[in-house]
Amino acid sequence: MNDKQPTYTVTFLPANKSIKVKNKTSLIKAAQKAGLHINASCGGAGVCGKCRVLLEQGVLEGGNSEKLSAEEYNRGYRQACIAEVIKDITVRIPEESGRQKGGLGTEIPPRHHARMHVFEINDLKKAGIFYPPVEKLCLELPRPDTHDNRADLGRLIQGLADQRNKHRIITGLPVMKKIRRTLREKDFLVTVTLENPVNDKSKTHLLNIQPGKWDQRNFGIAVDIGTTTIYGVLIDLNSGKVLDKDSCYNPQMSYGEDVIARIIYAEKPKGLAMMQELVVDAINKVIANILENSTPTNDDEHGAIKRDEINSITIAGNTTMTHLLLELEPDNIRRSPYVPVSTFFPPLCAADLKLELPSHCVVLLFPAISSYVGGDIVAGVMGSGMYRTELLTLFIDVGTNAEIVIGNKEWLACAACSAGPAFEGGGITHGMRAVEGAISDFSLNPATLEPMNVTEGNKAPLGICGSGLLIIVATLFEHGVLNQSGKFNDIDSPRIREGRSGKEYVLAWQDECAADHDIVLNEVDIENFIRAKAAIFAGISTLLAQVGLEISDLEQIILAGGFGSYIDLDSAMTVGLLPEVDPEKIVYVGNGSLMGAWMSELSNHIRQDVVKVVRKMTSFELSEIADFKDHYVASIFLPHTDLSLFPKAIKRNRQ
Repeated sequence: MNDKQPTYTVTFLPANKSIKVKNKTSLIKAAQKAGLHINASCGGAGVCGKCRVLLEQGVLEGGNSEKLSAEEYNRGYRQACIAEVIKDITVRIPEESGRQKGGLGTEIPPRHHARMHVFEINDLKKAGIFYPPVEKLCLELPRPDTHDNRADLGRLIQGLADQRNKHRIITGLPVMKKIRRTLREKDFLVTVTLENPVNDKSKTHLLNIQPGKWDQRNFGIAVDIGTTTIYGVLIDLNSGKVLDKDSCYNPQMSYGEDVIARIIYAEKPKGLAMMQELVVDAINKVIANILENSTPTNDDEHGAIKRDEINSITIAGNTTMTHLLLELEPDNIRRSPYVPVSTFFPPLCAADLKLELPSHCVVLLFPAISSYVGGDIVAGVMGSGMYRTELLTLFIDVGTNAEIVIGNKEWLACAACSAGPAFEGGGITHGMRAVEGAISDFSLNPATLEPMNVTEGNKAPLGICGSGLLIIVATLFEHGVLNQSGKFNDIDSPRIREGRSGKEYVLAWQDECAADHDIVLNEVDIENFIRAKAAIFAGISTLLAQVGLEISDLEQIILAGGFGSYIDLDSAMTVGLLPEVDPEKIVYVGNGSLMGAWMSELSNHIRQDVVKVVRKMTSFELSEIADFKDHYVASIFLPHTDLSLFPKAIKRNRQ
């Protein structure tokens, strides 16, 4: 009797990719095995409805839910996370369910350039702190003879002391194995690669040795591991210039859009290893693309940059992303009292993480503050210069989790609040990331209530991204279409109708769209948006209160992160997402995490400052502060229950 479990072929369109899976495999797992992405904001829990696919041939078991209408089900739509493969099938991943182009840039939009903070390499040089953690030095050593028969390593160490004033050299077996041959290949002309530790300046680590003159070839990489996207830049450590950059989606998204969903998956058997493998593969992909497209700033005889010329890589990410990269169990990050395995991480070898970089390449990881204020925020504080300013500053990185830092060069306090995925398209009926076809800007004819939608890439509308959602809600509120509770007022317009989730406003009719349905914003979407913005404003209010300050005391607000860079200030203040302050006080930094990692690749002094900043930052757990709930409840209105906080917004409102 053969009890072997049957296997079936699943073909995915439009990728035209086929994969064999076992009976009863969920369709979303089949897609993951095929290396294809299907949006699953809820991590496959079956509650978001974002993972719908179109069954074109064959039969699936299950896949129906309240997220699909009877009409959609009859047309062949199924929810991939709850549909199981029981026959050979062909399914199509619709554009809105898959991963589209765009949405990967770190550039601040032109309309915010006047308030943009720019990192200048010359600032480091003028301050005398342009000193990369890894340096390369060329040495011409005396040749051995009958009067000088010192050991090769001793000769090299003495040469470093005599010619470069380097003492207390520490090395390892891999370098020792190369020394004899390398010294003699170019007649005792060699280039050494040294790592200079942050704390004990008397020690220098000998990482590598090369025959000949290579001291002008010193390169490093800075990486930001975002929950959604992984960014990398290649840096010439001699000049400080960025030679190339690249990015890719974080493939862990297929297992959940937020960190909690990924922690839950990592708790499953082999789940942690899978999370680590995915993020390492993505970083390796970014590195490969960077090297393929880059050329050095100094056009010498050595030609294109080779992988073994990368001597250091600095990585910043939130606490969960860092734990998953290091394959550290993240279980307790999501459970009170929210204890990570570690917040400080020692320098590592690239090989320890399976990064496709030379064995001597040093991996430097940004430390975290707590379970929910991670190395990405520390890097943002460093990159923005907040820790050096006298101005009382509010730093906000807006995303699924909003991290907030208040202070200046004298003191720093931080907190994190869960805003939910609304700003990245999650929990919104037709929400999506800022990719081609996403509605990112919006205006309204006040007489007819007809919309004007602006989409990413000027493509036909496909959905609504976070920046578009903010502007749409603010505009509808300003024109009296919405009331303070986020409900539609009683207005006679073909654009406002009853839908499956209460009243809804039709942004684009089906015949105008790239999607096969009208694109709408309904009252449940607006409720989810209000909850997200309320969490952020409540977090700001609570943290200010904990340090004895008020909004009027703020002298500067720094906005960071992908969504933060695209926030329209008028809209943010109209709905109560940001406190109402003079716009001149607001600065945009873009990807602060990547900026901080880049700066640390160029300055050991900044690496020293990182340790000091972390040690003096006080962390508050908002869920343990009773007043946070009161602030949150008060913020679940447009813009707030206390209208005195938003006098300009109320004046603009036409109700």
